[in-house]
This record gives sequence, C-alpha cells and structure tokens, in this order.
Amino acid sequence: MILSLFDERTAITAARDFGRVAVMYGGDSSEREVSLDSGKSVLKALQSRGIDAHGWDPAVRNLVEFAAAGFDRVWIALHGPGGEDGALQGALQWLGLPYTGSGVMASALAMDKLRSKKLFRAAGIDTPDYVVINTKGDARLAADELGFPMVIKPIGQGSSVAISKVFDTGELPAAVELALTYGAPALAERCIVGSESTVAVLQGQALSSIRIETPRVFYDYRAKYESDSTQYHCPGTDDAELESRFNDMAIAAFAVLGCSGWGRVDFMTGSDGIPQVLEVNTIPGMTSHSLVPMAAKVAGIDFPELCWRVLETSMGDRTGIDSVGVAANDA
Repeated sequence: MILSLFDERTAITAARDFGRVAVMYGGDSSEREVSLDSGKSVLKALQSRGIDAHGWDPAVRNLVEFAAAGFDRVWIALHGPGGEDGALQGALQWLGLPYTGSGVMASALAMDKLRSKKLFRAAGIDTPDYVVINTKGDARLAADELGFPMVIKPIGQGSSVAISKVFDTGELPAAVELALTYGAPALAERCIVGSESTVAVLQGQALSSIRIETPRVFYDYRAKYESDSTQYHCPGTDDAELESRFNDMAIAAFAVLGCSGWGRVDFMTGSDGIPQVLEVNTIPGMTSHSLVPMAAKVAGIDFPELCWRVLETSMGDRTGIDSVGVAANDA
C-alpha cells in the first residue's frame, strides 16, 4: 500500500514548537457556516493547549494581508471549494507556509467526485455505479441504466450540498437542475439501499467505523448539522472481519488519491454486505455533530488532543507527497 510520509506521526510535545498558528475558517463556499463552527471549535481547543493560535476568515481578510501577518503554519478548517479543493493549499505552498492535511493534487482529486470514483475503480476499490450527466436528458438515460432510487449530486461540493435522492422520473428535473447549479457535469449514482458508515483516518491509522442512522430520506445537510434525531454507533459493527474490511478500504481509498495527514472516508453497505466507498473528505467537519471527533473519542483522543494531532500533520517537508497511488489497495 502506498502511503505518504505525512501518514507517519511527527509527535510534538511543546506548544511553542508550532509557532504562530492561523486557523483558517469561514470562506465564501456553500459550507461557510459549518466551516465557521468547525474553525471556532478548533481555535478554542488549540488555545486551551497553550498554542499561539488565531482565527482567520479569508472572506473577510484577504491573502495579501495574510502573507504579511507573520504566521508559521495553518490549521485549515475551510470546507468546500476554495479551501478543500487544492486552491488554498497551492497558495500556501507558494507562500512557504506549512498546513494541515492533504496536499494540492490529493485535495483536488478528493473534492472531484467523478475523478475520485475513476481512481477507485482503477484501483479495484468498490464504489457505486455512476453516470455522468450534463442535461436532464442525460439523467433520464441514467435512470434507465441505474434504476430507482438514484442519487443526483454535484461533483465538487461537500456536506451533502445539492444532493438529491430520486425515487421516480418526475423527481429528476428538479434534482438535476439543483445539482447543475454548481456547474456541469453532475453525477448520477446508483443508490445503495442499506447502512451508511464512515471511517476517520488520522496519521496513517483508521479509527473505529461509525454507523449512521437517520429518520430522514438520507444523511443530508440537516441530518448532519441540525438534527438531534440522527443516531451514531461507534464502532459501527460488532463483526471484527467487517470492521477490518472498513479500515483497510478506508486506508486504500485515502492512499489512492494521495491523501495524507487526516480525513474521513464514507461508505454505503447494501444487502450483499459489501462496503462501497462514496467519497473521501480531506477536511471533515469539527462541529458538535461531527464524526471524526466521535471516532477519536472512542480511541481515547479528546477534542483538544485531536486538534493538536491534526496540527502535527503540518510538520515536515511536503515536497513530493502529492503522488497518486493507483495500486494503493494491493496490500
């Protein structure tokens, strides 16, 4: 299995060794509010551990000002386009500033659901069947191929923004129009009816799976961030073999995109019992409803320690880590 050197923990024991840290949050993507919530939680946690951390919202203060602000590294808590898609990572590399998480190429690939699925397929990682759609007509053809229910989603958004679960032909036009609001093409995906799970990856290790149960049609934006009726089970299974499979697939999916440091891999498992990878999130949420802190807590890592551990992923030389390992699941 191909893993980056950033997947090996560089343990830091003194807060001063991190220097002056910017926690970047907010931004102007559709996930701004979630990012503000994540970033402020991270900022508070880092400061509680004695780290010289400061919040920075690039929608309010630009990067020209940031470049002159005297920071030593960046904890990226920006979700969605502009923060999670490689754009910010590239800017920070030009500035010579270390940052948390995955590099430029891996961030861009993980954010692009179409290209990441192609890489999963090339590596032999199970992922739901899909059809690329540019028009409402494409969606009707996709329905003939995939059947109902079917999922329509933009290829470059997170937090379930503009995702629709479609049950019949009459629901297709509105779902396609919504997804294409964020640009063409969009993705039609076979809906796997079963259980939804997620696995966090931290410094090369997969944490316990989390199984998600929601009374809503699917685990959408409201179920993730607003609902108190969503239930989480961690570990997500008492089947040791299945748990091991989740962990191995999470590491493989993470590695095949060239991701590093930390992140989260989402799955659906149908009646056949075979987990299928939906996507990799390189900057998962860090809110009160978020999944990575839940899994970390089960592993004995409290929230401030988790934020510290993620900040450790900014340490070291990032040169050469942005490779894509298409044979990443061959171990």
